[in-house]
Amino acid sequence: MLSLPSSVRVLLCLLPTDMRRSFDGLARMAEDVIRENPLSGHLFVFCNRRHDRMKILYWDKDGYALWYKRLEEGNFQMPSLNDQKDALEISASDLLVILDGIDLNKVKRLKRYKRSRIL
Repeated sequence: MLSLPSSVRVLLCLLPTDMRRSFDGLARMAEDVIRENPLSGHLFVFCNRRHDRMKILYWDKDGYALWYKRLEEGNFQMPSLNDQKDALEISASDLLVILDGIDLNKVKRLKRYKRSRIL
């Protein structure tokens, strides 16, 4: 079970990922596909083509850490997009919902205040 602070950034790669990739290969995808620094401490989420395997890569102060889940039955329901993007930022709670087997596309969210991000 993962417990994540709501402030953590979760970046989801929407391209199918070869699950044979390990730390360095996934870090390269974080740079090339998601276009973020893998040393930032953000969570980088990758799924295979069948969406039954998921890897989460993050930098943990002194090295990479990798979390891996393989489903025995079913698949992870990824958010659908209208436009073609290679990556998407989701909330920590959305990641936990996906891991719990809930389809985000069928969840109705109530309106909440969202502070604009200052770059």
